[in-house]
Amino acid sequence: MNELGFVAILVGIAHSALRLATPYLYAAIGETFGQRSGVLNLGVEGMMLMGAFSGFYAVFVTGNPWLGLLVAALVGALMGLAMAFVSVTLQAEQGISGIGFFMFGLGASSLLFKTTIGSVEGVEGFAELHFCLPGGFCLSDIPVLGEIFLGHSLLVYGAYLMVPVAWYVLNRTTWGLNIRAVGQNPQAADTLGVSVARVRYLTVTFGGLMAGIAGASLSISLLNIFQEGMTNGIGFIAVALVYFGSWTPVGVLLGALLFSAVNALQLWVQVLGLNIPSDVAVMLPYLLTILALAFPFKRALQPAALTKPFERGEN
Repeated sequence: MNELGFVAILVGIAHSALRLATPYLYAAIGETFGQRSGVLNLGVEGMMLMGAFSGFYAVFVTGNPWLGLLVAALVGALMGLAMAFVSVTLQAEQGISGIGFFMFGLGASSLLFKTTIGSVEGVEGFAELHFCLPGGFCLSDIPVLGEIFLGHSLLVYGAYLMVPVAWYVLNRTTWGLNIRAVGQNPQAADTLGVSVARVRYLTVTFGGLMAGIAGASLSISLLNIFQEGMTNGIGFIAVALVYFGSWTPVGVLLGALLFSAVNALQLWVQVLGLNIPSDVAVMLPYLLTILALAFPFKRALQPAALTKPFERGEN
C-alpha cells in the first residue's frame, strides 16, 4: 500500500468515527445531566430504541425529518419523565427500574415496528451537508480536513455542539450549580431552597429527550432505516461513557470518539478484507472502559448522591 492509499484510509476512518460518535454523544450528554443530579438511568437503550422507531415512523408517514426528530425527542422525554417518577417519587431501585425501561423500549419498539411497517424500509432523513460554492466546488472536497470534518448531516454537527453547551450549563450557570449541588449533597441543597425533586425530574427528563434524539440520529440520519434492536448496546455504552469521562462533557466526548474510532476501524478492516478478526477491534474500548472504571480516582469523582434516593428531613 502506497502512502496516498494509507492517508486515504486514515481519512476514511476519521470521517466515519466523527459520524459514528453521534448517538453516543447525544445519549451520554443527556445521561451526564441525570447522573450529576444523582439519578442513574440504565433505561437509555430502551429510550433510544423508542426514539429511533418513533422518529423513523414519523418520517416514513410524513416525509419530514424535522417532524421525526421532534417526535423522537418527545417520546424520549416522556420515557425520561416516567423514569423520573419511578426513581424520584416512588424511590425505586434505580438499576432495576432502568433495566425495566430498557426491556419495555426493546419490546415496544419491536412490536410497533411489526404492526405498523413490518419490513425494513428506507426513508429520506437528514441529508449530508457539503457546503458547496457557486461553480460546483464543495468545501467537503478539500483534501483531508474537508473530507474529515465536512459532508456530515446536521444531527452530527448538533451532537458536537452539545458538548460546549453542556459544559457551559453545568459549570457556568446557576442551574448547573443546582444540579451539581443536588448530586453531591441533596440535604444541603434542600436547606438552601433548591428543590431536589424538581432538579432530578428535569435532568432525567432531559436525559430521556437526548436519548430519543440519539435513537433518531441512527434511524433518520446515519442509517435512514429502522431495524429491531438497532442500537446494539449503544445506550449501555453511553452510560459507561459518563463514568469513563468522569461526569464531564469533554470527557464524554473523548470516550465517544474512542468508541466510534474503534467501530470505524472495525468497519474498514472488513472493507479492506484484512485478515484480522473484527472482534479484536470491537472488544478494545470495552476493555479500556473496564480498566478506567477500576481506578479509585474515578470513584472519587463520582457524584456522592448517585443512585441514592432523597427524602426531606433525612440526616
